[in-house]
Amino acid sequence: MLHRKLPRACAAPLAALALSCWAALPSAALAQSTYPITTQQRQTADKVAQQGVPLSALAPNAPDSYTIKRGDTLWRVSSLFLKSPWRWPELWGMNKDQIRNPHLIYPGQVLMLIRSGDRAYLQIGRDTTGGNGDIRLSPRVRSSSLEEALATIPQHLIEPFLTQSVVFDTDALKSAPRIVATNDNKVLLTQGDTAYVRGDVGAYQDFRIFRQPQPLLDPITQELLGYEATYVGAAELLSPAGKKGEHVVPATLRVTAVRTEVGLGDRLAPIDTRSQSSYVPHAPETPIEGHIVAVHGDALTAGQNQVVALNKGLVDGMERGHVLSLWKAGRKVIDKTGGAPEILQLPDVAHGHLLVFQVHQRVSYALILNVQEPVSRGDRFGQP
Repeated sequence: MLHRKLPRACAAPLAALALSCWAALPSAALAQSTYPITTQQRQTADKVAQQGVPLSALAPNAPDSYTIKRGDTLWRVSSLFLKSPWRWPELWGMNKDQIRNPHLIYPGQVLMLIRSGDRAYLQIGRDTTGGNGDIRLSPRVRSSSLEEALATIPQHLIEPFLTQSVVFDTDALKSAPRIVATNDNKVLLTQGDTAYVRGDVGAYQDFRIFRQPQPLLDPITQELLGYEATYVGAAELLSPAGKKGEHVVPATLRVTAVRTEVGLGDRLAPIDTRSQSSYVPHAPETPIEGHIVAVHGDALTAGQNQVVALNKGLVDGMERGHVLSLWKAGRKVIDKTGGAPEILQLPDVAHGHLLVFQVHQRVSYALILNVQEPVSRGDRFGQP
């Protein structure tokens, strides 16, 4: 065990300490696929790992050390150290040898900020002990499960959209599996009932059930972006489809949850069980701008921790983890100071941030991280 006082000016990160044994764990290999690191994030980290980050990038009250707690998120931790939380890869890059993967930050780890000249670095320690200012650092095998790693943002805020929201384009809507019969000729199904389904259910086991897709229109051009379906329940596959003689045998599913009663003609979409924490906040590599398509919920406007739909998707270069600024349109004012009155258009003002957590072909969903004024359909978003 190594005990030492950590000076404020330390020339370089302690590359061999704390997590040096971590990379040998089988979970590390799994993490590379479950928690991918983008090329941009790795390039940013490589650059910052060589020189640290400028002190001007640090948050005004950045702590010298912080112990990760259960319930923390990557966004919150990043905002403690940096003025721009979406620059998390740079925080990772402050000591890339110790933080092998930015997604795998765990409760109980101590992040220590080291300032040297006009640059800053990050180190990981184990615990602050004894109350005498000593920081205890040691090589350590990470035995926590991947599920304990910090989520990017609070998962309970977006969980309904991860499991219950579905957007289709016209072609996908036509080919979605559909309920064609029920057990005992029931017209409506509830939890525990059996449904028979035609269509390709693939290799999935769990499905969302939906009906009455509503068109999503671009608020500016009125162009059709896709169809957002109404969630009515969930089901699990009991047996796949087959054939008996000349006749098709539909797949058999059990209804596992209902929001409202399930009926004939309702469609199915698979539930994506991949980790929804497998991204970190980052700015788009290329400029992207658009508008709010819809505010979810009964309200006409949205505030912090609410979800909005955006009119940009995969075809526009949108990615999960993108951080975007919300822009308020500038007011028109009359200049009466130069003689004849003249109408002026004030510039747009950034007044909040979004984080994209789900991306479809032409539509995305984003969580409002912070905002100064209510957000409405048609409001503009763009680069942070």
